[in-house]
Amino acid sequence: MEDVAFWVLAVAAVGSGIAVFVVDSMARATFALLASFLCVGAELLLIGLYYLGTLVILMMIMEMLVMAVFMVMYMMNPAGLMPMTMLHNKRGALAISGAAFAVMAAGIFAIPWPGRAGRPPGDPAFALGESIMGPKMLVMMVIGIAILATMIATVVLATHRGRYDRDGAS
Repeated sequence: MEDVAFWVLAVAAVGSGIAVFVVDSMARATFALLASFLCVGAELLLIGLYYLGTLVILMMIMEMLVMAVFMVMYMMNPAGLMPMTMLHNKRGALAISGAAFAVMAAGIFAIPWPGRAGRPPGDPAFALGESIMGPKMLVMMVIGIAILATMIATVVLATHRGRYDRDGAS
């Protein structure tokens, strides 16, 4: 059953990834990209990388929501729903992406892949965090909170009106 779920999610991730370039509006492309990332996050959960899967899902939901809010605020067409082309320089992009795919596919077969040494760790999320950040994990967590507080403060300071200034009169 897990194998079936994995392949269904894989096909859905690739299909919605393709939809990003096929749909005719920024809003639809944003939600197609969100669907693709949610499928990838669910796959990570499925293979036992719970922290990484949860992180991908939460980060992508927030990122796509912020993108949608900025589309509504700053795009010329209402909410990014007006038809538009998402492809520019179709032939050049097709040539570059085809060449990149060919090089990466050739690399799969040309590189001698090493065999697994040892066993997988008991807690893959902890092992990944340790290998990426080492003893600096606590520092990075505190910096993340500081960055979040900075983003919130920047948005608050950038607004022209205060919390109680609803009618715009100063």
